[in-house]
Amino acid sequence: MKPCVLVIDDEESICSSVRFALYKEYDVMTACSAREALACIRTGDVDIALLDLRLGESSGLDLLPQIKELDPGAVVLMMTAYGTVDLAVQAMKNGAFNFLLKPLDFEQLLVHVRQAAELARAKEQLLFLKSQMEQDGRYNEIIGKSEGIRAVCKMIDKLKDIDTAVTVTGESGVGKELVARALHFSGRRREERFVVINCAAVPANLLEEEFFGHKRGSFTGAMQDKKGKFEIADGGTLFLDEIGDLPLELQGKMLRVLQDKEFTPLGGTEPRKVDVRVVVATNRDLKGLVGEGRFRPDLYYRIHVMEIRVPPLRERREDIPDLCGLFIKKFSTQQNKSVTHITKPAMESLMRYGYPGNIRQLSNILEYAMIFSTDGKIDLKDLPEEIRGAAHEGAFQQVGEEAAAEYLAGKTIRHIERMAIAATLKKNGGRRDITAAELGISVRGLINKIAEYHLK
Repeated sequence: MKPCVLVIDDEESICSSVRFALYKEYDVMTACSAREALACIRTGDVDIALLDLRLGESSGLDLLPQIKELDPGAVVLMMTAYGTVDLAVQAMKNGAFNFLLKPLDFEQLLVHVRQAAELARAKEQLLFLKSQMEQDGRYNEIIGKSEGIRAVCKMIDKLKDIDTAVTVTGESGVGKELVARALHFSGRRREERFVVINCAAVPANLLEEEFFGHKRGSFTGAMQDKKGKFEIADGGTLFLDEIGDLPLELQGKMLRVLQDKEFTPLGGTEPRKVDVRVVVATNRDLKGLVGEGRFRPDLYYRIHVMEIRVPPLRERREDIPDLCGLFIKKFSTQQNKSVTHITKPAMESLMRYGYPGNIRQLSNILEYAMIFSTDGKIDLKDLPEEIRGAAHEGAFQQVGEEAAAEYLAGKTIRHIERMAIAATLKKNGGRRDITAAELGISVRGLINKIAEYHLK
């Protein structure tokens, strides 16, 4: 992947000549005003900026700190036909890497740009290592001694250093992204990028651009090239969360990238090679979606080489105390409180609760309890009402299950599903995000079901 150089000069002839001098080694963008330049910087794609001292009525010295604030990793070379020692000193103080005099000597320019590119790579690596240090603790949050979680860790250890496609399955909130991060940061690609796309969170009409990027001028408003997530993740891992919500029309393009290891940006003509390990996650039954014609079978078999199933929290209740300890430590720091333990009655209620939202919900419960705790411990009174009520659930659970079984006998699956969605929506006051989490589906999947069953 070529480094990106942004040429900022109000003379179009200078922009064109510099572009011609650099295009073989660099992706070159141009801007003729401060406004255009800042728009390019905001994309995050610029590695090196060649900045003219005078931009019409604007000053390059005034623009320089704005560039550094938006993108601290960008390396800036100043250009001017009016060079003085004072200007050079001021430019260096403002964060410039070097100062070039016009008319430009293009051989000398190439030398300086190559030096700037080396510095940009070093800065990027430093920022990445800092980010990695922050992320390392996240995959260490895969905590527990249960048989289910030990099986997950064994699979991670087997798959971390190979490029076989992996599908991480499990209900919403079980920690599928933590498993994907563990695969990346414990494996041979750990020094490269880990990039995440939530297929359910990005509007369907923007997903293709998000995956593959675009070329300048490919549509109205495309003022400069934009890298897609595949290109950003080159050499590392791309994690596709909620892959079951990927629109059918994009699934064919995704399959081609996975098979051919290349893609073409929107508006582009030349395919670009990528070396990316793809890990996907879903809380949906992909095989069932294939049977319904909503997921391509060829893509399913491409991504479903290996599966890591993350068990729901109700299947690994023995891990709840360790997870509580982790969250207490985390929220004690955030809230500047000293909470040392959970009382026996409170822990008994936490152990009985069903956790439809899994570990994410347990985290929210502990954060809530920490706010109300006033005496260095979490007691039953500090827990949300629904958790306190779990203390009484055991006595009625058997009767409730028998009554439910008698009522549901003979009902169609569609009828039962419609009843479950309607009842959960009513219980949650119409809140679709909470309802989706409790039912174990994505918000987009819930919206589709509401339309299918004509629910309000």
